[in-house]
Amino acid sequence: MSQYPFPGATTLGIKGKDAVVLAAEKRLTYGYFVVSKSVRKVFQITPKIGAACAGMVGDMQNLIRDAQAEINLYRYTFQREPEVRMVAKVLSNYLFSSRFFPYLTETIVGGFDESGGHILVLDPLGSILEDDYAVVGSGAEIAIGILELSYRKDMMAEELRDLAIKAIKASIARDAASGNGIDLLLITNDGVKSIETIQL
Repeated sequence: MSQYPFPGATTLGIKGKDAVVLAAEKRLTYGYFVVSKSVRKVFQITPKIGAACAGMVGDMQNLIRDAQAEINLYRYTFQREPEVRMVAKVLSNYLFSSRFFPYLTETIVGGFDESGGHILVLDPLGSILEDDYAVVGSGAEIAIGILELSYRKDMMAEELRDLAIKAIKASIARDAASGNGIDLLLITNDGVKSIETIQL
């Protein structure tokens, strides 16, 4: 059961030496009821930047769609790729401008730009915090323990992938609002390396 006023989830982002991974499980719950077992909470925004969300699915879909439109307009107008912080700022502006009727979603933005890899986490009101890893959703307390125990700054892409899967599996085992597989986005400095759906 979710302990928050919106659906439960386990969503994370991790930055390593040469890659960034974004991952989320696929279950959508309202209270004790499982509404769907195949919800996508991980999104590619540009060739080198993605986002992963926890919360109301309609809110996250609308937020990402509006941000993608604005970012694609920027890419077309200026013929250049945006920085990761700029993408996070676009999302932050949408969140803050709706603060009186907020999007019920927590968002992690991750990817690469000219300054390297980045993970930024946003709350429902648009605050931006950068870190090496972040977890949001009802299963965050379980998954963060796995990351705290095993994370190293020099982890390579496959190690990051394995750690993300391990953390979400631990959350799925204990959080009733999380489950039914994992969507995973692996990004390197060359762009999105893989988009996977892992069945459990």
